Amino acid sequence: MEVFQITVLSLQVSTIATLISLVIGLPFGTLLALGNFRGRSLILSIINTGMALPPVVVGLVVAMMLWRSGPFGDLKLIYTPWAIIIAQTVIAAPVVTGLTAAALEALDPRLQQQLLGLGASRGQMIWYLWREARLPLLAALMAGFGAVISEVGASMMVGGNIKGQTRVLTTAIVLETSKGEFDFALALSALLLVITYIINLSLTWIQQRGQKK
Repeated sequence: MEVFQITVLSLQVSTIATLISLVIGLPFGTLLALGNFRGRSLILSIINTGMALPPVVVGLVVAMMLWRSGPFGDLKLIYTPWAIIIAQTVIAAPVVTGLTAAALEALDPRLQQQLLGLGASRGQMIWYLWREARLPLLAALMAGFGAVISEVGASMMVGGNIKGQTRVLTTAIVLETSKGEFDFALALSALLLVITYIINLSLTWIQQRGQKK
């Protein structure tokens, strides 16, 4: 029963974090790819740096923000699933944003002018560009999910690994290993790998179907 609870919580927090990252990263990455404004290169370099942020650093910063003495301490989110979601979103958002920008920049730049010349509004043009880049955009989604479902440092620091409340698969693996329960830790690791494989297999299948159309 505990393993089921841990697994469900892992999927919940990582899925929510990935979806929030998509909501943030898709439009922001599109703006960076299509925009031509001052400071664009600087922002892109920050995003690219953010794609390699160590999870423990993210966990430390988010924890400092959410501690009672922190600026968001009154929200009482520290050591809750939402704290893990926030930390994982910070990890995944730069990944989704950076890969979205790269995917759209790889399209033929003449395509934008052709669409606008045919009478498409800017919103319609962006929607069509997203459709054209749907395969790499799906890869961005997979990369974002992979970055958060497997991380442990940030989840441990902001969630506290509390049984029945904030314990996810990765933090449970660390706990069982520290207790010397290697068989159980290996079983949890195998479960995490299977879940990750099934999800990525499903997304890859969708991606391959889209490639054939």
